[in-house]
Amino acid sequence: MSSIGKLMKQAARMQQQMEQVQAELAVRTVEATSGGGAVKITAKCDGSIAAIKIDPQALNPSDAQLLEDMILTAANQALGQAKDISNAEMGKVTAGMNLPGMM
Repeated sequence: MSSIGKLMKQAARMQQQMEQVQAELAVRTVEATSGGGAVKITAKCDGSIAAIKIDPQALNPSDAQLLEDMILTAANQALGQAKDISNAEMGKVTAGMNLPGMM
């Protein structure tokens, strides 16, 4: 088989593996909290937010800014964890390959 044929076969196999990893990441979740657990964010490893839970005791209208800050902190932590997992999993598929624009 020619080297082009081998490369095409390898690329097709890698694409299939990447699609499988992406499907797995779409259902894998991580959680992050802030405010001592007053806010809990669940993010999917595909970069989306799956759930936001707020302790009812944190719902004080005079402290709206504090609650907003806690939500933002927890969301950024959850999305950061999700991105790290996604990069690690996709890196396993593309290990050793220098593919511009892939990561």
